[in-house]
Amino acid sequence: MGNVGLLFVGAVLFINGMLLLGKVDSRSGAVFNLFIGSLQVLTPTYLIFSAAGDPLKILAASGIYLFGFTYLYVGVGLLAGLDSTGVGYYSLFVAIAALGYSFANFHLLKDYPFGVIWLYWAFLWFLFFLLLGLKWDGLTTYTGYVTAIEGWVTGVIPAALLLSGYWQHPTEIAIALAAFGVVVFAALWPLTRKSRKPAVPADGTVGAPT
Repeated sequence: MGNVGLLFVGAVLFINGMLLLGKVDSRSGAVFNLFIGSLQVLTPTYLIFSAAGDPLKILAASGIYLFGFTYLYVGVGLLAGLDSTGVGYYSLFVAIAALGYSFANFHLLKDYPFGVIWLYWAFLWFLFFLLLGLKWDGLTTYTGYVTAIEGWVTGVIPAALLLSGYWQHPTEIAIALAAFGVVVFAALWPLTRKSRKPAVPADGTVGAPT
């Protein structure tokens, strides 16, 4: 069940990346965020109740709430025209928590690929903090591309491999993910500096979902 949820995390990140890049209408994107946010709250609740008290299973499922509440917060904020600051500072909380989940995956769960993936998410949610919390509008294009790419690299592709039974050689996958992230996101930085787009509308409403 968690792998199915991961697939749709990839979908909503891709949609939100397109929203940041001005390709998706904000109200349309808000509805999809509400769909996925609801799924990402129901999924960990089911997984925790069915974990039979296993602390590692509960730990693994608990992090999903971070994303579920992000998408619900963003969806409501976009529809209601709320200021983005709350989402931004919640994103800082998520970024810090993601570092802890990365550590847990490396050292407790021994899941090295997801240890790296949690680092991806920590980086992305920190960008959301800078963009939405601190209003660093110049990061809009960069964050949009990072969001869309992470949708595929941390969501859709891992979920597809897990669901089809091809998620093998975890050490090699972790190394490949780390190398890809460093190279691609570093290369994107100078390319996106050429383009400036407003991250948050002049009225201060939420302009870019996480």
